[in-house]
Amino acid sequence: MLEPTIIKDDELEVLLADISVLYGYDFTQYSKASLKRRVNRICLLDKFASFAELRYRLTHYPEYLQRFIEEITVNVTEMFRDPTFYKALREKVFPQLGTYPFIRIWLAGCSTGEEAYSIAILLKEANLYHKSLIYATDLNPGVLETAQKGIYAINQMRQYSENYILSGGREDFSSYYRANYEMVKFNADLREKMIFSTHNLVSDSSFNAFQLVVCRNVLIYFEKELQNKVLRLFDDSLDPLGFLALGAKETLRFSNLEKQYKQLDSEKIWRKLH
Repeated sequence: MLEPTIIKDDELEVLLADISVLYGYDFTQYSKASLKRRVNRICLLDKFASFAELRYRLTHYPEYLQRFIEEITVNVTEMFRDPTFYKALREKVFPQLGTYPFIRIWLAGCSTGEEAYSIAILLKEANLYHKSLIYATDLNPGVLETAQKGIYAINQMRQYSENYILSGGREDFSSYYRANYEMVKFNADLREKMIFSTHNLVSDSSFNAFQLVVCRNVLIYFEKELQNKVLRLFDDSLDPLGFLALGAKETLRFSNLEKQYKQLDSEKIWRKLH
């Protein structure tokens, strides 16, 4: 059954302009098809019968903005998602990072934090965690709260454990967390070198120099012009010879930066040439 379309294209443009002016969040260069689907879904979930009702709630009740952002930003993630990617980090990237006296890693669009804990486990097993800092950022403050707690449903652990083993993990995955009824909490020592913070890829600037930037499955929701803008931000944030990792459907090919990077094998990891 097709979902009804409550918000039309021109109304979506008005809504995005309102949000930009009132709150400083610029969604105008996000993929319109994806945004429209999600905004219409909000109308169904929160029982808005018209564009006017949704617009009134957003413009007159600032506290509703977080709910809106949570629904229109995509937060699909899991630990060691695409295990071959993490295997490539383990075998090809981390040995290079190990030559640095200190390692800074930026996880952009970290969502609920599963990726941050996956990276922390890899660093621990490579004996690099003690000299690393993981900056995990997201536009959505709600998901960052979940990430900071490191508490997840126990029924996800079987899949996460399988992913971990396929990524080259050789420890007992359950040694990294404590189970309590239906939930697990990841060990506090995995969070010691994590810094969680809100960061808007559309409007915020570079804030450090990194040896590895990981941004997976975020760019696919941006229009081409915004993709190039965000890629320039990552380039500005990377040290010479640093690594940039993207999602399975994302690429540096056809971008303005293509000639400044060399891709590692078949994985979506590129190394800055200079």
